[in-house]
Amino acid sequence: MTAIVQTQKLRVEYRSREMRAGNKVALNGLDLEVHAGEVFGFLGPNGAGKTTTMNVLLGFVQPTSGTASLFGIDVRQPIARQRIGYLPEQTYYYKFLTAEEILRFYAKIFGIAAAEADRRIAQLLKLVELEHAAKRPIKSYSKGMQQRVGLAQSLINNPDLLILDEPTSGLDPLGRMKVREIIQRLKNEGKTVFFSSHELGEVETICDRVAIVHQGELKAVGTVAEISAGHDNLEKAFLKIVGFNPQPAP
Repeated sequence: MTAIVQTQKLRVEYRSREMRAGNKVALNGLDLEVHAGEVFGFLGPNGAGKTTTMNVLLGFVQPTSGTASLFGIDVRQPIARQRIGYLPEQTYYYKFLTAEEILRFYAKIFGIAAAEADRRIAQLLKLVELEHAAKRPIKSYSKGMQQRVGLAQSLINNPDLLILDEPTSGLDPLGRMKVREIIQRLKNEGKTVFFSSHELGEVETICDRVAIVHQGELKAVGTVAEISAGHDNLEKAFLKIVGFNPQPAP
């Protein structure tokens, strides 16, 4: 299968802030492949290396060694990032702008002609179910609505790959359900979705495959069924893989 995202022996070290502590290893030899058209969940505890991996793919962080590529092109080449959309965990928009104005602004950044921008904006507002609020200022939106604006913004350039960092973080059950539905629609359109999450129930529902990283190393990769084999669910498998042993209640 075609690898849309690929890392080989990827290593990232940071200079430690502590005196004489040496370098901190954020990623240690990460080998990863995400295939075309799949929804891929990237899991791990806080500090496991998930955001660092995404930052390498996005060109925000340079690897210490190893390689990373998008669509077979080294991530250090700008062309590798022209076909991706990105939604950070914390989105920020000028609250006085409307969803329509925000999408038009990003369309201009990508050099999309006005007529095409109008078509895409209408299409995306329908996808994220915000047509009714398109002309309302963002400050009047709920957290879930703001997250859906972020999803629409990440899609304005019609990318082949979506990189989403905790797309359902802080959302109520209805908000999570709507984001989950949007991701499923994107998969049906042939998009590849690579996202990190702490919501293991969401991951079980929508992911074709998942990877679990811990302390900068890949610990498991496969379908949810493969990783959960021998456990009741993905959560119990995850806790076992990262070495968490809950203490019995007194």
